[in-house]
Amino acid sequence: MKLLAHIPNWIKNKYFLAGSFFLIWMLFFAEKDIFSGIKQYKKLNSLQKSEQYQVKTITEAHKELDLLKTNAQTIEKYAREKYLMKKDNEDIFVISNQIDIR
Repeated sequence: MKLLAHIPNWIKNKYFLAGSFFLIWMLFFAEKDIFSGIKQYKKLNSLQKSEQYQVKTITEAHKELDLLKTNAQTIEKYAREKYLMKKDNEDIFVISNQIDIR
């Protein structure tokens, strides 16, 4: 009983104890605690950035596809740049920016 005499009355209050227990439970042990909420918020932001990048890539691909469907010069340019195709009387020189250091 001497131990309980040194504890302040506001700490021994049943409403304070219940509120403290509830607050600690909600902050750390509940299924939707603060830490998992922050983690989910960060994941949501990264997924939204990824979605924006994918939408941008898709629109660029659609524009390129429309150009390839309508313009013969675009088809030739695409074949030369992407697949290194050439005419019979041409030579192709491929210049790479990568440096191989060993």
